Amino acid sequence: MLTQQPSTAPQPRPLDELIAYFEGDYVALKDAKVSIMTHAFMYGTATFEGIRAYWSAEQGQLYGLFIREHLERIRNSAKMLLMDPVPSVDELFAIVVETIRRNHFREDAYIRPSFYKSTRAIGVKLHHLDHQLYVIATPFGNYVDIEKGIRLMTSSWRRNADEALPARGKIVGGYVNMAFQKSEAELNGYDEALVLTPSGHASEASAANLYMVRGGTLITPPVSDDILEGVTRKAILTLAADLGIPTEIRSIDRSELYVCDEVFLCGTGVQVSAAIEVDHRAVGTGQIGPISRRISETYFDAVRGKLPQYQSWLTPITAG
Repeated sequence: MLTQQPSTAPQPRPLDELIAYFEGDYVALKDAKVSIMTHAFMYGTATFEGIRAYWSAEQGQLYGLFIREHLERIRNSAKMLLMDPVPSVDELFAIVVETIRRNHFREDAYIRPSFYKSTRAIGVKLHHLDHQLYVIATPFGNYVDIEKGIRLMTSSWRRNADEALPARGKIVGGYVNMAFQKSEAELNGYDEALVLTPSGHASEASAANLYMVRGGTLITPPVSDDILEGVTRKAILTLAADLGIPTEIRSIDRSELYVCDEVFLCGTGVQVSAAIEVDHRAVGTGQIGPISRRISETYFDAVRGKLPQYQSWLTPITAG
């Protein structure tokens, strides 16, 4: 079993009472509403980020994780969707932190900023449309069972290619692709989907980046294999270097995952989650491997403010 502090369970709380940032103001979530004619609702023309905040009971402190990095990425995604202008990273940072602060969280939380095409219009396009920003924040625990290890199946649904729908952008409409993959996996009794590129290489999971271990080397697909340029993925590369674990960025064949030593997923939602089975084949010994365990434990210590060398990842947030 992993020994890192488990995620705190979300406390019961009426969603309508949460505070959101919506079109320039901080309002109760029940008052943050859009028309069903909103372009983003009809066509998925929006972009978003998922940001975690971790509560440290020992320190009595809430830490926002990689807030600026996520905001830099959402601005890039907005650029892909022809959204201009958008607030600066500093302006967005202030809005996100204030939204979190106003919710008085004393548990782990999930924060979602989103730029969306707000024009009420029928017609598929990106240009000559207005856009708005919202930020929601809600209590949020573990997305998958990180203690037990997860079971993967290769999805029959391929990852959308960059020339069709940019995977490096977190574009709302693109997540229908992931929804097909995730539901296929769960309805077949698995926890998560392994997704292939159109050329047949392992890309990522339905909404998480992929790592495997072979011969003591940590390997992850390149951004050219239609993956999201993950903030957590980048952090894992940093952790591995600090821990003296060799790393390699290269394409991964599906069959390599059948014969490798370890597999784990990473991302804001799944955090660091080891896989113990792929397509009915045990990964390594069928248990969480030593490198996955070491990275996971270090990661969870870092995000809860226990490791001074990773304080730059964190933004302390005090309720007000």
